[in-house]
Amino acid sequence: MNSGENAKREAGLSRSADYVLITGMGETLRWGILGSANIARKNWDAIRNSGNGIVTAVASRQGATAQRFIEECQAQCPFPEIPRAIEGYDAMVAADDVDAIYVPLPTGMREEWVVKAAEAGKHVMCEKPCAVDLSALRTMTSACAASGVQFMDGVMYMHSDRMVMLREALDDPANVGEIKRIASAFSFCAPPEFFGENIRSSSELEPAGALGDLGWYTIRVTLFVMKYEMPVSLRATMLATTGQGESANSVPTELSAELFFANGTSATFYNSFLTENQQWLHVSGSQGHLKVDDFVLPFTGGKSEFKVLNPKFTQEGCQFTKEKNERTFGVEEDANNGPSAQETKLFRNFAKLALSGSPDPFWPEISLKTQKVLDACLVSARNGGELMQL
Repeated sequence: MNSGENAKREAGLSRSADYVLITGMGETLRWGILGSANIARKNWDAIRNSGNGIVTAVASRQGATAQRFIEECQAQCPFPEIPRAIEGYDAMVAADDVDAIYVPLPTGMREEWVVKAAEAGKHVMCEKPCAVDLSALRTMTSACAASGVQFMDGVMYMHSDRMVMLREALDDPANVGEIKRIASAFSFCAPPEFFGENIRSSSELEPAGALGDLGWYTIRVTLFVMKYEMPVSLRATMLATTGQGESANSVPTELSAELFFANGTSATFYNSFLTENQQWLHVSGSQGHLKVDDFVLPFTGGKSEFKVLNPKFTQEGCQFTKEKNERTFGVEEDANNGPSAQETKLFRNFAKLALSGSPDPFWPEISLKTQKVLDACLVSARNGGELMQL
């Protein structure tokens, strides 16, 4: 395997140029959407743009809700054949015109329906955070493995062509050198009504709050930089919490964490519902540093970029000089809602695996690693920043 193929494997994807649309019987994956969450609207369009998938059905607890969702999505991003509305999730699991189920249900509900889908022989794309804890996710991924179906979480950026280039840049010793520090942040400033109405402030439906909703991304990108090596220890600090209704526990609305790896590399990340939009990654090493300003959702403009800096300091008597030495790397890619967008590649790559009949265990493995780190961060934060050994 050459260096380019190694980079692809470590990124967990293939470049979109490797994708060739296959036509013919049985070579289009038929999707069912389990629930009508807002993110499912974006992914309806991603499936439509994938070239190897179609939505055949949408299920909701109320049939009218599913029908309204279909009509609204179909009006903007139509499929040639209108998907059908299904009332009740069990009917979706049993549907004979559905090969794969996309699960954007609240985290507290996912274990039951992922297991049922797997046992019915359906491939599963699961939104993040995948489960309420590692035990639940192990049950989910084991059910998929037992049925021979693909499990994958919905982290879109994992399928961007930028990730392959990022891996190659990190592996080139002239760029960053020995990695010593990784820092990342993902946050948005939620309006006041969010904390009383949104499920992400409910400990029953989304017990990890901002850590689950946003930390899944910062943890995953840290593991990606480390080639999925696990930290040996970590500690997390709860900066703010909220509660909703009869919730038994408060949920994090602002949290930071420190991760420590066996080779001496350290990492930090910050997640919050209280600070305005940011989604950056910074990797520091012995030769330079690398930074990405939009690692979760690429900024508009048609190009996904990152920068490598190798600043040089010189002194000649009284003259002190710092040279920036910045280089920009990038790939042509739709920011979103297009054939080359990362969410389209997510569903395209998933369909290729599902249609191949050979599920790739890499995807459930990295979901389990992400969940394990997330769980430990939540325990540490709830226990005053206790150092956790992994």
